Amino acid sequence: MSALEIMGLWVGYNKGGSVVKDVGIRIDEGEIVGVIGPNGAGKTTLLKTICGVLHPSAGTVRIWNEDVHDEPSFRRTARGVAMVPEGARVFVDLTVQENLLMGAYRRTDKTEISEDLEVVFSLFPQLRDRTEARAGGLSGGQRQMLAIGRGLMSRAPLVMLDEPSLGLAPLLVDEVFRTLLAIRDLGTTLLLVEQNAVKAFEVADRVYVLAEGAVVMDGKAQDLARDPYIVDSYFGL
Repeated sequence: MSALEIMGLWVGYNKGGSVVKDVGIRIDEGEIVGVIGPNGAGKTTLLKTICGVLHPSAGTVRIWNEDVHDEPSFRRTARGVAMVPEGARVFVDLTVQENLLMGAYRRTDKTEISEDLEVVFSLFPQLRDRTEARAGGLSGGQRQMLAIGRGLMSRAPLVMLDEPSLGLAPLLVDEVFRTLLAIRDLGTTLLLVEQNAVKAFEVADRVYVLAEGAVVMDGKAQDLARDPYIVDSYFGL
């Protein structure tokens, strides 16, 4: 089943012209799909459009086979889409546990919420030891873990992550990406926007390459990883 399907998407800001140009993307249930590209390629704009924060001038966005073109953000969230924005954004004045519970604000199933807290703590053991600590006192890596955990607490079947490796030390990047595989194995479909192409290719099933707002390449990660353009442009080899 298709979790997300985008066809012929054009998106711009005011009178600045189109940032996303005729983009088409498909994500099937249970996949990790990566979107890579340089700064300014339109990656974050794409995510904002999927969330309903931005509205396309043309094209179609379908979530779980339903056209959501005219739906506001909160309705798309209700359909089972969660967003983990770039920059490890958390509520710095709230505790770790309060941040996680903010991810479950639409839910009323207290028993299942408690169960999901345990899932998050099993994925990110560092957070279990700091449940009552204010998020503002966490390290950058812990904040990123918390931001991902908060997204998971929505129990959304489709989670989108914007640059989860941004600003993290290499060892923490490895830990975060190992966790993404574990999250996928729990049954969550992931759309991963990432500048660290090497890590994206390690975990993604398929990859789309954006340049100047358009998809210039796409395919299975293992196939694209051998393409000379990808090797030269993104792997630094």
